[in-house]
Amino acid sequence: MVALTSVKTLQETFRDPLGLPEDGFQWSNYSAIFEEQTMAGYFMNSTIVTLCSVFLTLFFASMIAFGISRLNNWMGNILFGLFTLGMMVPAQVNMVPLYSLMLDLNLTNSLLGLILVNIAVTLPIAVFILTGFMKTLPKELFEASTIDGAGNWQIYTKLALPLSLPSLSATAIFLFVMHWNDLLYPLLFITDNAYKTLPLALLEFQGEYSTNYPMLFTGVIIASAPMVIAYVFLQRFFVAGMTAGALKG
Repeated sequence: MVALTSVKTLQETFRDPLGLPEDGFQWSNYSAIFEEQTMAGYFMNSTIVTLCSVFLTLFFASMIAFGISRLNNWMGNILFGLFTLGMMVPAQVNMVPLYSLMLDLNLTNSLLGLILVNIAVTLPIAVFILTGFMKTLPKELFEASTIDGAGNWQIYTKLALPLSLPSLSATAIFLFVMHWNDLLYPLLFITDNAYKTLPLALLEFQGEYSTNYPMLFTGVIIASAPMVIAYVFLQRFFVAGMTAGALKG
């Protein structure tokens, strides 16, 4: 229904929502959404925010998870517990203090502000997933590397990261979907059209008394395409990451 509506006129949508287009497929909807609605700029904003957020979250989370997995004592358990507690706080609870903080830092209406918020919000879940995987890695490999003279940074970059590629890929897809589809924080922090992301821009097609469904659904398909493409190319890593460690004794 979404695909059919995206190639209809508004009149055809209301006349026959489930029927085929009577006046031919309106492929012009796709060109119009970029030409008239500056969708290219919104698409670029979403791309910048999502890619930077995913990369930096994985970078920090993988280092934290590596450190926790190497600390086989009470300190590691406390650190892991603190990040786990971060998953229990609903996003809505943080809205007022977070907005006040970003306002004081002059980071509202800023892509950098969105990136920093995304990292802070999703870091606990990324640490939780990656720590669970890194704890299944054989400790003998790390001990052998230490005996050979490798430092912690070398063990992390040349041993832990390559072995954690399935889990990193699965976490990356998970984070990509969360950041790409996020509406709450752009709605909270962004008011300038120049910094709007795709989910926030799609609200422009919905008015108080009417909604342009063909253009709205065209935007939905455009916004969904990167997630579908990412999953198609990374699905084997996603499945491997989800099942990694399942057979560990």
